[in-house]
Amino acid sequence: MPDAPETNSTTPLYTDEDHGERIDEFLDTVLEAAKLELDYTVGQPTQYDPDFDRPDLMVDFFGEDVDLLMANKGELLLALEHLTLEMLRIPSEHHARIAFDCNGRRLLRMRELRMTAQAAADKVVDTNQPFAFNPLNSRERRVLHIALRDRTDVRSESASSQYGRYVVIYPASMQTPEVAPPPPGPFAPRGGRPEGSAGSGPRGEGGRPPRRDGGGRDGGGRDGGGRDGGRDGGRGGRPPRRGPRR
Repeated sequence: MPDAPETNSTTPLYTDEDHGERIDEFLDTVLEAAKLELDYTVGQPTQYDPDFDRPDLMVDFFGEDVDLLMANKGELLLALEHLTLEMLRIPSEHHARIAFDCNGRRLLRMRELRMTAQAAADKVVDTNQPFAFNPLNSRERRVLHIALRDRTDVRSESASSQYGRYVVIYPASMQTPEVAPPPPGPFAPRGGRPEGSAGSGPRGEGGRPPRRDGGGRDGGGRDGGGRDGGRDGGRGGRPPRRGPRR
């Protein structure tokens, strides 16, 4: 079935004043523990696709290790976003309101998903066969659903697999099968129970679970105080990571 829509009115629910300091404290701890040379800004977004995405807050990264951050289709960036949303206890229907980005990747990814959805829908119409995507996080699944909402020849639904939730496009005239077509490639089932049946539960909205170095949370506290330069540089005298506010 389709995912619940992520509502996003014009009134911000999440602001730098209310949530910025907690984001700073969490990200600085994680980045220092991982020894990543990254800085970031937190503020209102300057780039977004109004048809699909209108976050209240944007965390935008820059620095020497952006290649690591963006490797494997931005896996580390998505993991940091997921962990930060969990730390803030943001409900799933509000996940689109706080977004992480680097080098404009987010807007490019939205456009890529829109084009991919249309191409897949055209294939479904041509072949009269359903098309299954790889597991995606809730925000990217929502983009696919919205991209196809005005088409009358196909419909999109979400399904579950052991790797996470994914989107299936069906011909409009086809009844939803009892067991959804499995996701493709490395996410396809390897014998045994079919993907649509009960089994080992999904590993999270994004499919593969986020990796975490060191086997746990950093046990030590942080030296110093808030964002306004009160820290004594943290460990090793490092200055605060946050860049200028937007």
